[in-house]
Amino acid sequence: MKKIFLLLTALTSFYLFSCSKSNKEEMISTISKESFGKLPDGQEADLYTLTNAKGMTVNITNYGGIITKLTAPDKNGEFADVVLGFDSLAPYLTGHPFFGALVGRYGNRIAKGKFKLNDKEYKLAINNGPNALHGGIKGFDKVIWKATEINQDSVVGLQLEYVSKDMEEGYPGTLTVKVVYTLDNDNALTINYTATTDKPTVVNLTNHSYFNLTGLKRDILDHEISIESDSIVPVDTTLIPTGKLRAVEGTPFDFRKPTKISAGINKVEDEQIKNGGGYDHCWVLKRSEPGLVLFATAKDPESGRKLEAFTTEPAVQFYTGNFLDGTLKGKNATYVKRFGFCLETEHYPDSPNQPQFPSTVLNPGDTYNTTTKYRFSAK
Repeated sequence: MKKIFLLLTALTSFYLFSCSKSNKEEMISTISKESFGKLPDGQEADLYTLTNAKGMTVNITNYGGIITKLTAPDKNGEFADVVLGFDSLAPYLTGHPFFGALVGRYGNRIAKGKFKLNDKEYKLAINNGPNALHGGIKGFDKVIWKATEINQDSVVGLQLEYVSKDMEEGYPGTLTVKVVYTLDNDNALTINYTATTDKPTVVNLTNHSYFNLTGLKRDILDHEISIESDSIVPVDTTLIPTGKLRAVEGTPFDFRKPTKISAGINKVEDEQIKNGGGYDHCWVLKRSEPGLVLFATAKDPESGRKLEAFTTEPAVQFYTGNFLDGTLKGKNATYVKRFGFCLETEHYPDSPNQPQFPSTVLNPGDTYNTTTKYRFSAK
């Protein structure tokens, strides 16, 4: 009997050791690469899949630094894609509203496509009504970036590099840009941006992911959002800042407490809602200290998915897909109006023409350096 007991004990120990070893082997973050297709000029685009130890995945292509897919668990532990985009390269080449893309050299709008820097006027492409938007005709979202895989400890990532030539899209200075995406085991995707220049220029980099925490099942109007902000940057009918800030208290822009997007988005009697066609405005973030701070939280009540957003930037453009019209079909979904929301961390729009705003000027010898983190959970 004793021998049988010892044998069973040994077998049990071996089984537990094997399971433990197997679990450890499974709990490894990985990164893989595959072809994503060719551009019309013959350049190859690659697709990288980052997977953490909990099973969360992020797909990024070196074409435009685009996040094409990001999965997050719901309250039952079921993973689903929570960003708008496409399964193949072709739709990204034929025109899309910056789904998941790296935006630069200047994210958001510059009035009438021109600005002065050191008494010299620079003219940009007019590509959004009377204004310049998101870097021009061929911004950073439409170029191939040099990619380097990162796989160390409990973090996997992708480093992307691009050199924007002097006067590319009208911007002065050769700008050397590095963007690093990292995925950790806390289900957080961190984006770090750095840039240097050989001539004075303006820089405002961001990521333009459209989130939908339902798992792309329906629109985002029932999402509850909170934003750590007491004021917005009001805009005119062409979405260019008026130059003054506006307090959110008593307006549809007050998200200091969790509020459904639907609560104020259609209140067109408010001039700013009318101008933006909903929410397409810059919120000035409350900040008691420098560094990475929590600035927004979004939650889908039905799935329980929650997104917490952190940044070192002074502001965020909260956009609710007002211009989506159902003509674009993506990953098992048709992208109708308000099917996704963006939290584009940034400096204020049109800062090069608004000296009272925080400066976006980058000079030789200085380094542009910002970080934004999106952390996912469920309850």
